[in-house]
Amino acid sequence: MNRDVILKNRSNRRPKAHQGKPISSPIRTFTIESMTHEGHGVVRDQGKVTFVEGAMTGEQVEARLTKEGRQFNQATTLKRIHTSPSRRTPSCKHFEQCGGCQLQHMDIDAQRDLKTEWLRNQFRKLELPEQITRLQGEEFGYRRRARLSVFAKNQQVSMGFRAKASNAIVDIEQCQVLVPALQKAYADLRSYILQGSLVAKLGHVELLLDNAGVACVLRQTRDVPEADKAQLVEWANSNGIEVYWQLPDQSKVQVDAPRHYLVDGLKVNFHPQDFIQVNAQINDAMVEQAMAWLNVTQDDVVLDLFCGAGNFSLPLGKRAGQVLAVEAIESMVEMGQANAAAAGLGNTSFLAADLTLPPPNHLKKAKITKALLDPPRAGALEFLPTLVRLKPKQILYVSCNASTLARDAQYLVENGYRVMNVCMMDMFPQTSHVEAMMLLQK
Repeated sequence: MNRDVILKNRSNRRPKAHQGKPISSPIRTFTIESMTHEGHGVVRDQGKVTFVEGAMTGEQVEARLTKEGRQFNQATTLKRIHTSPSRRTPSCKHFEQCGGCQLQHMDIDAQRDLKTEWLRNQFRKLELPEQITRLQGEEFGYRRRARLSVFAKNQQVSMGFRAKASNAIVDIEQCQVLVPALQKAYADLRSYILQGSLVAKLGHVELLLDNAGVACVLRQTRDVPEADKAQLVEWANSNGIEVYWQLPDQSKVQVDAPRHYLVDGLKVNFHPQDFIQVNAQINDAMVEQAMAWLNVTQDDVVLDLFCGAGNFSLPLGKRAGQVLAVEAIESMVEMGQANAAAAGLGNTSFLAADLTLPPPNHLKKAKITKALLDPPRAGALEFLPTLVRLKPKQILYVSCNASTLARDAQYLVENGYRVMNVCMMDMFPQTSHVEAMMLLQK
């Protein structure tokens, strides 16, 4: 799933500054016909598409063209003449500046309708079931992991997320999409860091909540005196926060023991900087749905591709006769194998392999009945010919990028599969990010 959470799509993305030239334009009146998945209004004006920032479907607005390109124009809303009933006042005071959320000006039902229809449009070349189902949970307080930047220059200090379409740091006092425990930890940590000399020696802060509690990774940009480290660790321990220091030349922090979370009643150990799904509620529902859709039995040999430390592999191992889990990162393969052993799943084995390269011979010869894949944003196109040759009866594809899922599903359809189920998973409410699950059958 979401190893990289910024969606990019050629036909439906926010236009960038270089795609048009600044112009001087009178105020125009537009009636908004539809929206991009990033929450911008779309109108066809004199034969050309115009993207109207700050406008929603059905609204009539006064707007000024800000960029004019060969394929589309951009405009900014100045005044709403007619307001959509789905519009709401964003509850976060940082919404206009922060690049973290894009859809807080829409009520949650409208957000999910927008995402579902955007998915349907992405899959328009495929024969789909009549209904795209949904997995949805809390609209705020859902995020169990976050990475925030720290900035200090010329007596100016700030801590927060990147600004919209900018590398500038928006000084965030509080973030409503974090789980409550991380909201408190962030507020406490921010106050501590910004008031001392430590702020000039940090690049970013990673916050994490799992079943072991709250953790914080501090990425150093320069050496921090041991006395300062000891003082912060003592303060953090008194506030229930475990601290990890990442040195400037380290790719990952050193840990004495892994972190862990539970899924399907099983313990998944992981390194604090390894990928895990940030929305625990949706992750639980996603795994449960994947097990139901695949309907795995003891007669099945299941291939789990891009498996990580076992988020799907371990639940599959409870049900299948055999599970072969494949992941490129060797440290996660070792962690996954240890997780399977600790769970008593002798039928579940982990293999290190780069799935963008030709697969190992024993993988090409595996007798697979069903497959699950959860690739990064680039998708799994390089491995699909091998997957087709393995002839699994069912393929369940979990995706954080609808455009690569559409491309890969088209390849599978052309090679004898058909789409049975599609689900929009609202892993990131208030944002434009869309996750999807698709079941294909031979």
